Amino acid sequence: MAGFLRKLMPKRFRKDGIVIPVVKLQGAIISGGGQFRPTLNLANVAPVLEKAFSAKDTPAVAISINSPGGSPVQSRLIFTRIRELAREKQKKVLVFVEDVAASGGYMIALAGDEIIADPTSIVGSIGVVSGGFGFPELLKKIGVERRVYTAGENKVILDPFQPEKEKDIEYLKSLQLEIHQVFISMVRERRAGKLTDDATVFSGLFWSGTRGLELGLIDGLGDMRQELKKRYGQKTKLQLVTATRGLLGRRIPGISPVSLEGAASGLASGLVEAAEERALWSRYGL
Repeated sequence: MAGFLRKLMPKRFRKDGIVIPVVKLQGAIISGGGQFRPTLNLANVAPVLEKAFSAKDTPAVAISINSPGGSPVQSRLIFTRIRELAREKQKKVLVFVEDVAASGGYMIALAGDEIIADPTSIVGSIGVVSGGFGFPELLKKIGVERRVYTAGENKVILDPFQPEKEKDIEYLKSLQLEIHQVFISMVRERRAGKLTDDATVFSGLFWSGTRGLELGLIDGLGDMRQELKKRYGQKTKLQLVTATRGLLGRRIPGISPVSLEGAASGLASGLVEAAEERALWSRYGL
């Protein structure tokens, strides 16, 4: 009888301790993709976030972040979804940084009511970067003539097969400045009263967790398990939340069938994505 009554009690009043849902966000932030390795974007993570925040009788959701950044749009979309769910479900969000939460990864971390990192974690990189390659002489060398027809004088802006144009670069930089200002505004709002006046905070530099704490980019140093047990008791349990699996064991979402016709193109795009992701991680020595 006692066991039956115990099951009827909310989990927060049971002696076996509180259960804290844990969401792991790991990888480069890339729109689409994900056929050959996990990537972060709203489509992939939204169902997991919904599942975690829907957990009853828990005061908080813990989010582990390990990302070098990527798409600013997807970063902001994930940030917004976390904050919406936190308000709707009235739960505190505790973000824990693993190896790195930089650039878009740090933008997502801003969704936390508190950000906790390891002393050796990498945080920051509040800036915007665009990269690519130029091949203006390649076609000539291999005897290929490129033909492009447009309506609109700027439709081939920053074409990698044409020499760089100063006006194209200026236009790209103006876009970067606009996005950078959005990022800065997010940091100022979410870290209000915590940031220092150090002029380098918004320069694109990145720091260790220890220095990030001094700058006000994070709230504390530690690891998830110890921090949650310190806050909610030694009997606190961490429950990893993962995507729902279909009948065939595939995770839904983030994985879609690949036809034989699309396999070759998918492999090629996957290799490009892998190279881009590798470049993102290597910026932080990882």
